[in-house]
Amino acid sequence: MALPTLSNAQPAAPTKASVKASAKAGVVKAAPVRYEAEAATISQGAAESNHAGFSGTGFVNYANVAGGYVEFTVNAPAAGSATLALGFANGTTGNRPLDISVNGAVAARNVAFQPTDAWTTWSSVATTVTLKAGANTVRATAGAAEGGPNLDFIDVTPADGQAGTDYEAESGTVSQGAVESNHAGHSGTGFVNFQAVTGAYVEFTVDSAQAAASKLDFRYANGTTAGRPLDITVNGASVADDLAFPGTGAWTTWKTVSVSAALKAGTNKVRATTAAGDGPNLDKLTVTANGPADTEKPTPPGNLRKDKEPTASTVSLAWDASTDNVRVTGYDIYQHGQLMEQVDENTLAATVENLGPETSYDWTVFARDAAANVSAASNAVTIATLPAPPDNEPPSVPGSLRSTGKTATSVDLAWNASTDNVKVTGYEIHRDGAAAGTADSTSTTIAGLKASTAYKFKVRALDLKGNRSAFSPEITVTTGGSQPGGVPDPGNVSTLAGGVDVGWGLGFLPDGTGVYTERNTFNVYKLTKAGQKTLLGKVPNSQTTGGEGGLMGIEISPSFNTDHYLYFLHTSSDGNRLARMKLENNALSGYTVLLDGMEKSRFHNGGRLRFGPDGKLYASMGDAQSSSQAQNKNSLNGKILRINQNGSIPSDNPFGNAVWSLGHRNPQGLDFDSKGRLWQAEFGNSNMDEVNLIQKGGNYGWPNCEGTAGDCSGYIAPKKTWSTASASPSGLTIINDHVFVATTRGERVYRLRIDSSSNLVEQKTYFQGTYDRLRTVEVDHDGDIWLTTSTDKDGTNGNDRILLIDIVYSGGNPQPGDFKLTSSAFNDNATIPARYTCAGDGTAGQDPSPPLTWGAGSSGARSYAVVLADVANGGNKLHWAIWDIPAAHLALPEGLGSGFDVPGQEGAKQKAMGSGANAQKFFGPCPGGSTHPYTFTLYAVNAATVPGLTSGSSMAQIETAIKNASTANVKLRGNSNAGT
Repeated sequence: MALPTLSNAQPAAPTKASVKASAKAGVVKAAPVRYEAEAATISQGAAESNHAGFSGTGFVNYANVAGGYVEFTVNAPAAGSATLALGFANGTTGNRPLDISVNGAVAARNVAFQPTDAWTTWSSVATTVTLKAGANTVRATAGAAEGGPNLDFIDVTPADGQAGTDYEAESGTVSQGAVESNHAGHSGTGFVNFQAVTGAYVEFTVDSAQAAASKLDFRYANGTTAGRPLDITVNGASVADDLAFPGTGAWTTWKTVSVSAALKAGTNKVRATTAAGDGPNLDKLTVTANGPADTEKPTPPGNLRKDKEPTASTVSLAWDASTDNVRVTGYDIYQHGQLMEQVDENTLAATVENLGPETSYDWTVFARDAAANVSAASNAVTIATLPAPPDNEPPSVPGSLRSTGKTATSVDLAWNASTDNVKVTGYEIHRDGAAAGTADSTSTTIAGLKASTAYKFKVRALDLKGNRSAFSPEITVTTGGSQPGGVPDPGNVSTLAGGVDVGWGLGFLPDGTGVYTERNTFNVYKLTKAGQKTLLGKVPNSQTTGGEGGLMGIEISPSFNTDHYLYFLHTSSDGNRLARMKLENNALSGYTVLLDGMEKSRFHNGGRLRFGPDGKLYASMGDAQSSSQAQNKNSLNGKILRINQNGSIPSDNPFGNAVWSLGHRNPQGLDFDSKGRLWQAEFGNSNMDEVNLIQKGGNYGWPNCEGTAGDCSGYIAPKKTWSTASASPSGLTIINDHVFVATTRGERVYRLRIDSSSNLVEQKTYFQGTYDRLRTVEVDHDGDIWLTTSTDKDGTNGNDRILLIDIVYSGGNPQPGDFKLTSSAFNDNATIPARYTCAGDGTAGQDPSPPLTWGAGSSGARSYAVVLADVANGGNKLHWAIWDIPAAHLALPEGLGSGFDVPGQEGAKQKAMGSGANAQKFFGPCPGGSTHPYTFTLYAVNAATVPGLTSGSSMAQIETAIKNASTANVKLRGNSNAGT
């Protein structure tokens, strides 16, 4: 401690800084509360007392039927997770499982209650559930025909109490003391060293969500041997006179002294004053409420309206005040999901600046309270800014247009920037005289081209008023000939379906048929690759939020062939839900809620679903515009969630509930790479959007950290960021460890490669400005991309499309070890030599197979499979397949022998489209024509043996089983000249 300054001067005027508060890890341990089974509601069972050892006055003996239950009414002081310990006896030799539900939703299914050896031997089983504040209904239902065990009680232990809030002493109001940092071990930026006088103080401004008893912890150091007491007051009233702060042994040894105090709702002044000539070094105050948390939201702000007339760059808004059970503390102004301004509770009008001219903006206001509860949305208003001042001067011509790279299907372009008297806003790219896309920078990639074809390109610039420069000089670029390999390049683009209304979720049935959801109509459609669309039905209990909520994600059961389940994430009247239904005979039925308790809002509802390699279902859930929930492990909002297929919580989840990772704002895109790792795309606020590599229990920083901006220390950094104007990423899919991201505001698709260090490199930008806002990108069973448009801000129904992007697996000469399929007999997209087709001998099914070679790459294959198909006119006529190729084999020789067990290939199996002997040998391309297309598709399989296949399996069954077991695939394409 520094030597005290001795002075006869009057006390110095207090110095004041803003008080910085942050959630801390310290918690209050909660005690269990027992609820006796015999006092609960009983169905198909009886309260008995004929076996000794029970607690209370008895126990419940279930009837020997499935469906009997005991229902408890459990009171929770605050919303959050809780542990249920169920006391029981089971004198039989078999398990008697129970399903546990909370407030009507299944929390744990088939909880095991194993034999205890005797009806007088009592044990307990624990499970974790999520409770709401106040009364909860907890039901334990017998799941087997024998009924349940003898149930004695449940002990309910809430999660450790509310997290305390830290208030640093150096940020409080300090009188007759100095902020110092010369002793190690303090928190924050320093501590307060009191002057050696009576009456020096530090005053903290503490916000309390409601009137409640609270624990005040003062962290301090006292390197003397004498006590240095402090007087503690709250709002001017004494709560501790001469509170002892004894010596800690050294000025670098920090300890805590505690006192209880009643805080009022709202702002409180907590003052610590020296009582005997000098005080300790005071580090911080931690305030922990002992009472129940405030979970009541303010009312929505009313009558949102235009206040002042807009300008070319500003919009002024006003609204009526909200109310709250405690106190409204402020208002948040949003523009279509983006937070633009925050004001205090006394401000009911605001002007948002730095907007674009002549643009319609969608406005909503939300109220919040001291407990970070956020109201529902106000009414929405649309207000357009005025046109920019007159400007007839076009930008200068872009200079030095050039090609910086090319593949068989794309050309990379770059040019020198234009200038303008006001501002260049972007560039138009024309291909062969027609508009082909836009760019907001001086480079782009034009995709969807044909191999070995010459194209003409030119570029012009645009400004704020839409003035266009003259075109740059035109250049001619010839695309490359397709090279064998595994790099997925976008090729030809066609429309699979029109008349779609915000196509949001998209998945694929085992036969390759697509299934998609419409966010606002709640419809679910089946769509074939030939463009045939079938309405399957609606998801019940769905509702919109007037923004981003509604029917969102869809996922197909990994066991669809046997269980027929589709999984959905949708908004309902009471929040966001995860549900499943059966799809049979082109109709949906059997709606079942698997997980609820996720708050909804107009924006930030997340919505993506993805099954992982572990068989668990992962879901992205937004913070529902209540950013504090993202850091609350007991809240399901602002998280990546993980559940079992029946809705129960996996035992290895990190926090005992459905939370897998936290600290997310509005995560949407999800997919797994070849190593089984989860990647996720996330909407930022006003600064940066993100792609993250998700870790179990990982914290990604929101709201403290956005992208790489803010207080990001201790959080997991994103793998990629973009400005919010150039992204707003909704969809994400991975092909051969290349990440494709579809963006709404950015109106483009990004492609990035996952390198050996788990970084995202080699960014490519496709289709910018070509198809408007883009929502969902998914790879189908053939390795091609389905892309949904999302013109969801225009108020027009049914004007979206589902696009098919033919993916060409090229990308330069293959390097040794790359996961790329090649043949020494022909190049990709070249003619397959006649000797490997029916033209070789004029007879179908007598053809030698071509030599094939590939690399393992990072596919993680445990075996390989190859499928040959005729893909003319978008078809998929299966000719031949070979599977169970050992992982150590990276080639197939020319002229494979015949037989279901392939000779010389160590367990590999084969099947062909022919009959008799021809069904067990290579069946080459036939018929043909000069451009008749075929594909050899190599699959990396996640098992040494593809399950469920026999010599009697059909070609369709074989292809489906291979696809379902694969982790990645690449194609080698060829044309056949074989005659019919």
